[in-house]
Amino acid sequence: MASKFSQFLTDNKIDPRRIIAASKELEALRPEDRRAKAAKRQAAGSDKPAEGDAKPAKPRSGRPVNAVLLRRLEAGGKVSGPAKQRLVRALNHILAARKKDAVEVRALF
Repeated sequence: MASKFSQFLTDNKIDPRRIIAASKELEALRPEDRRAKAAKRQAAGSDKPAEGDAKPAKPRSGRPVNAVLLRRLEAGGKVSGPAKQRLVRALNHILAARKKDAVEVRALF
């Protein structure tokens, strides 16, 4: 019995290696993400929060989808919530390039 995820990949003719490449591109840390992490570390050392700082945008995770995760999904194993989000983000990137509609997490898991 194939999982919903593997069935989705075969229906849309998506190679798992393409998912890994897209996720690596999307989740890679950029200089602004590194600056935000450094500022957060420096602020943690001081007692007072910085004045006038607005809440920064959510940084990228720096942890792309990997082959182990894809094998676990195709076998029907359990996957954490953040890993599912990274996977859906990479799939939607591929589907957008193919001019197809985006997919939701519930449709895959």
